[in-house]
Amino acid sequence: MSKGRLEAFSDGVLAIIITIMVLELKVPDGADLTALQPLIPVFASYTLSFVFIGIYWNNHHHLFQAVQKINGNVLWANMHLLFWISLIPFTTSWMGENEFLAWPVAFYGISLWMSGLAYFILVRTLLAIHPEDSPLAIAIGSDTKGYVSLALYTTAIPLSFVSARFASLLYVAVAIIWFIPDRRIEKTLAK
Repeated sequence: MSKGRLEAFSDGVLAIIITIMVLELKVPDGADLTALQPLIPVFASYTLSFVFIGIYWNNHHHLFQAVQKINGNVLWANMHLLFWISLIPFTTSWMGENEFLAWPVAFYGISLWMSGLAYFILVRTLLAIHPEDSPLAIAIGSDTKGYVSLALYTTAIPLSFVSARFASLLYVAVAIIWFIPDRRIEKTLAK
């Protein structure tokens, strides 16, 4: 299988995930602006998740620009990533519908943590089949953002039971860290 097919499949799955999330947004019962107020937590959770899925799509795209070859392990690592990302609409909906209470916020964090871990595994699986001096290996470097993200998720999940609001802010912090696309790969390939 070519990396192009893997990228196209991943793009399709991510598009479906976003579609599922937007279909979870329900039309308010009233026709005035006050009817929108109960939907604020739902829309906030949708927005955060949309940003996260966009971040994964963007970084997946950048990652595969530097990939020269794939194998069966890469295919499974990519499927593993898509599995965890596909759970984000469920945890997004649960968190928004329950106005960011502890258990939904914790499970949202678990879905983000597992997605982050799966992305980390995908990167390591790709690095295993590329030479140490490949553009991919050079671009990935120490992967500080990946480690910081996993550490923030690890902190936020148990923190959800102390302060779900603060835990949610840590999720936002991770999104901010990754909102600006990782330029390491573009810089390395431009050289």
